[in-house]
Amino acid sequence: MAKTETLEDFYRHKMNWLPENLKKDIGHFNVFKVEDCVGPGKTPVAYTRRDYYKISLMQGSYIYHYADKSIEVSGSTLIFFNPNVPYTFEPLTDNARGYFCIFREEFFTERIRGGIKDLPMFIPGNKPSYSLNKTQDAFVGQIFEKMVDEIKSDYVYKYDLIRNYIMEMIHYALKMQPTETLYQHSDANARITAVFTELLERQFPIESPTQRFTLRSARDFAEKLAVHVNHLNRAIRITTGKTTTEHIFDRLISEAKVLLKHTNWNISEIGYCLGFEEPAHFNHFFKKQTNMTPSAFRN
Repeated sequence: MAKTETLEDFYRHKMNWLPENLKKDIGHFNVFKVEDCVGPGKTPVAYTRRDYYKISLMQGSYIYHYADKSIEVSGSTLIFFNPNVPYTFEPLTDNARGYFCIFREEFFTERIRGGIKDLPMFIPGNKPSYSLNKTQDAFVGQIFEKMVDEIKSDYVYKYDLIRNYIMEMIHYALKMQPTETLYQHSDANARITAVFTELLERQFPIESPTQRFTLRSARDFAEKLAVHVNHLNRAIRITTGKTTTEHIFDRLISEAKVLLKHTNWNISEIGYCLGFEEPAHFNHFFKKQTNMTPSAFRN
């Protein structure tokens, strides 16, 4: 897998230039039209993680590869990408259209309760894409056009206005989901689950065969969180309906699929970096979870 793409990498590969204030601009924001960045003569979108957030309005036919999934979309789709999940997309036609904006987490620091990473569409494993009808496509397209116009302006408060446009898009997408799927309990169980999830995700991305996944059991996480393992298990079960071990295994399998699909590392190397000392143990684990051997999945 390619290394995590930075904003500097993005500008060098796509634009052949760097904004003068990029290193000083802690949050950074920019917005683009898709047709200016893809197509003949443009650098293909690499399958990798980024160190920034991205929101795309993709109009047309595409296959987008997101984590261990590949999904074909046609029409208009609003997609939210977070730095924890690798992705790329392939246009299936020559007339790729749409918009996208990029920003760092700091762009929203102290302006959103809990931070941008806690919004449902940016949480790994949640729904990142929303199919739009013609009316919805026109509405979201207008928001992007406003951002395109605003970024060029000299208005002193333009970034505050742009943040409002982004939040309008986010809430527009969230309204497409049933309310009950968005409600999150603010009790102690939910807080423990949130910290557990953050610790789990912090061990990724796996970017080299020498990197190790070290917190591999409920007891490992309980010790790190300074709580009894039974308390941790109970909190996660109440909050999510799944066990701590199920969450860990699901995340391991997701990363294993990504590495098998998008790296040329041998299976022993992948097993080792995921915490399996013996290739046979990794093979057994993968087959038990997926009903396929790692080799069969890769092929």
